[in-house]
Amino acid sequence: MGDLLAFVLSGLVSGALYALLATGLVLSYSASGLFNFAHGATAYLCALTFYELHSGLGWPAVPAALLVVLVLAPGLGWALDRLMFRRLAQVGETAQIVATIGLLVALPAAGLWAVELLTDAGAPLKPAENQFGLPGVGPSPATSWQLTADVGIDSDQLITWVTTALVAVALWVLMRHTRLGLRLRAAVDNRSLTELRGIDADRLSSVAWMIASGLAGLAGVLATPLLGLSAHDFTLFLFVSATAAVIGRFASVPLAFAGGLGLGVLQNLVVGYASFADSVTGFRTAVPFLILFGGLLVLTRRARATGTAAVDVASPDHLAGAPWARRWGVWAAGAVLLATAFYTVTTPFWSGLLAQGLALALVFMSFTVVTGLGAMVSLAQGTFVTGAALVAGLLMSRGWPFIAALAVGTCVAAVLGALVALPALRLGGRSLALATLALAFLADQVLFQMRWLRNGDSGWSVPRPVIGPVDLSDDRALGVALVLLVAAVAAGLSALRGSPSGRAMLAVRSAPAAAMASGVSVLRTKLLLFTLSAGLAGFGGVMYASYNTRITATDFTAMTGLVWLAVVVAAGVRRPQYAVVAGLVFAVAPRVMADYVTESAHLPVILFGLAGLALANDPDGYCAAVPVRLARRRAAALAGAPVPAGAPVPAGAVPEAGAVPEAVPAAGTVPKAEAAAGAVPKAEAVPAARVGGGTGVGPAGLSPTPPLPETGAPPRTPSGAPPPDPRASNAGGAGSIQPARRLRAGSGPAQPAEPPAGRAGAAGSGPGQPAEPPALELRDVTAGYDGGLVLHGVGLVVRRGEILAVLGPNGAGKSTACRVAAGALAVVGGSVHVAGRDATRDGAVGRSRAGVLLAPEGRGIFPGLSIEENLALYLRDAAERDAVYDRFPRLRERRTVTAGSLSGGEQQMLALAPLLQRPPGVLIADEPSLGLAPRVVDEVYGLLTELRAAGTALLLVEEKAAEILGIADTVAYLAQGRVSWCGPRSEVEADRLTEAYLGMAT
Repeated sequence: MGDLLAFVLSGLVSGALYALLATGLVLSYSASGLFNFAHGATAYLCALTFYELHSGLGWPAVPAALLVVLVLAPGLGWALDRLMFRRLAQVGETAQIVATIGLLVALPAAGLWAVELLTDAGAPLKPAENQFGLPGVGPSPATSWQLTADVGIDSDQLITWVTTALVAVALWVLMRHTRLGLRLRAAVDNRSLTELRGIDADRLSSVAWMIASGLAGLAGVLATPLLGLSAHDFTLFLFVSATAAVIGRFASVPLAFAGGLGLGVLQNLVVGYASFADSVTGFRTAVPFLILFGGLLVLTRRARATGTAAVDVASPDHLAGAPWARRWGVWAAGAVLLATAFYTVTTPFWSGLLAQGLALALVFMSFTVVTGLGAMVSLAQGTFVTGAALVAGLLMSRGWPFIAALAVGTCVAAVLGALVALPALRLGGRSLALATLALAFLADQVLFQMRWLRNGDSGWSVPRPVIGPVDLSDDRALGVALVLLVAAVAAGLSALRGSPSGRAMLAVRSAPAAAMASGVSVLRTKLLLFTLSAGLAGFGGVMYASYNTRITATDFTAMTGLVWLAVVVAAGVRRPQYAVVAGLVFAVAPRVMADYVTESAHLPVILFGLAGLALANDPDGYCAAVPVRLARRRAAALAGAPVPAGAPVPAGAVPEAGAVPEAVPAAGTVPKAEAAAGAVPKAEAVPAARVGGGTGVGPAGLSPTPPLPETGAPPRTPSGAPPPDPRASNAGGAGSIQPARRLRAGSGPAQPAEPPAGRAGAAGSGPGQPAEPPALELRDVTAGYDGGLVLHGVGLVVRRGEILAVLGPNGAGKSTACRVAAGALAVVGGSVHVAGRDATRDGAVGRSRAGVLLAPEGRGIFPGLSIEENLALYLRDAAERDAVYDRFPRLRERRTVTAGSLSGGEQQMLALAPLLQRPPGVLIADEPSLGLAPRVVDEVYGLLTELRAAGTALLLVEEKAAEILGIADTVAYLAQGRVSWCGPRSEVEADRLTEAYLGMAT
């Protein structure tokens, strides 16, 4: 019993540290969608600073700890968020993983280099690297107490428990009982909706990163007596704590915190009671990684693939279809010059260094296969290198020839890769990366500790081969041979990329569900990629070991593989020739820096790690950015205008971005200058073609819309009942239906020919009064996604107290128009005006604060928050929330229920109910009737007419014309990203509109 209590108590110490790190991981991931592999490095940097302040400069422990935890760590989190993480959130997951891994490498080296520089400058600092048995926040040496005869605790453990408990309470209070915590949880639930509600998600992200870094700093300070100052141990601690974050689904702070505590106890119990582990070398130290790998397999859910688009899109190949000389001429010339240089220019030292870089290039090209072709991040490449080289060395010690040992070592690496891939491939993204890293650590701790394989600390001799008359013991001969070998492998990988198998691999990378529907086996393709990559890494590993003439089990650890990945991806992982550049840079750069910059070994590591920062701007690497920039300059020269730095450039000549052909003005249309000045044309100024006769003029010339005769039918709701009478409100009546005007391309927004009569806030409500500017106006808006335009010169106007219904089939651009109007999507051309003010540059937050709210498709609620919390985000006053409950008693009954558990109708009511208490200036509703029963649709439309009566301008988007026509004042039809017709509801014949455009008559 005493042993069990001792195991539990000591496990709670490590568990408390796991809990702090896991909580920080969840907070930062929830706020930005970014898994921070450098979280442990932040803890190490804070521990290093605390140690130097306390032990080096002589500061008292508590002030030093408070400075680190409350100032340094949050400041570091804020700076990293502003400089790096915000931009990384917009790129693919591969670039995110690699950039944070680069930061993991750079931060500890930066801290150690700073200590070196300060020590050289005369500061009384102490050696910091790999120091153990260090003092903590408490007394030194630690005070001990005996709880029982067999169980004792010390002051460091007690401080860790108490501090962790206090942090847990503080986090609970922050997240559950403060407005900041409510907003943080809302951002976790739905970041984009948070911005649409006027809450700055970027600022919340900075706060979350500051809290997360503060927790990491606290864990680092508390862990100093336990871990010492070992960057390696802090990194391992982070990866184990990731299991607790997985338990919390990267979303729940309480679950992650509890998971961390349980993880520490479980780890100690397994170590203490697994008696069979005595016969397995390294098993006890490998337990955390077994838990991590098992937790990832059991707890990680696969993301839904159907209907999703690839986010890790490759930059265009500007040399596709170019002659061989243009595509490969520069690289071939470089290879010839390098081979010639070995015998003409380079010294023996530089010949060896270049040969080392070429041997590494073979290893680096394995990343081109698994990450470049497969979009999978493998952190076990160092394991494959070590395994192949050890096997080859073992066989050559038994008299095997080099070629045979090379072949067997390569095959062993390929088999090892397949064994790693089989359980891990069901995962994806960060989970796959963590799983392969866990297996790499397991190999380091268990597999490579086997005596028959490692041959002690001396390892195995791997002599260089002699092939006929060529003796590769000469670095020059080895260099030329490696040039030929690297060229052959690069050519093979390029041929694979262009082959049918390569296209299938790229299809799996871009859209697995679509590839599967096309008959491509996703699992088999990924397994093939992983196996091929592991075999290539093993092949390069044997060649690199041959260059060194010896291999040991510690030459290429799992951490080495992290550095390699950062270097390769920073250069460019999609093309094998970029991996060759990365190998040469990795070998040559440290020597150049040592000769010309500094002899410190830390600076090259910092630069290699920070190279990942460039991925925020160039996700495909700096080598790949060169042809992209050259093509952009050529396109700009052809177009006669500069191209923005972030604009995509298609292959070949392109016209100037955003250029829209100007159509011939239609007779009687209003000039843009007059429209901007608020001039309102009379109905008689519209050409006869506008209604009921002739052919209308649309943005592309002749309108595809057939003439729509006037019906004069009174508005009806979808169920046939008249809508609520808005004139009962003090805001004013619904007003008469105004005549319409036709649109032409570039003629300005669609707007009524006359202002609504009798409506609150209507323009020209009295004689001689100036016209009130529209509540919302889109002027010749052009917008789209990733360089593809969806809207082409769209113009729309909504005035106070008016409902504008935008109709059109799927893919017409309706939702895009909503996102543009709400500021969630930037325009390429044109402008957006709110209450007469140019709000084009305002984002979603600024637009929302100006009174423009978007109710997005699929309910504008936070499903993870309760009804009360959803209302509190918009209505801070409890009296206003009580008024909502009085109006909707059903919501009062379920006020503590999460919004996600409500029915579709209740969710839509919850989204609209707070707006009745504080009506916005403009409400944009995208498919408000989606998935609702007819009775519920009537209720929703009744709420919308109440908002109209309160003076709100409403822009409603629907596919179902018959439902929305019952309450609309003005109707605009959107087809292929253009407004093809706009006019009052009285001029729309519902049956004919539905039959013509939706293929169905009512």
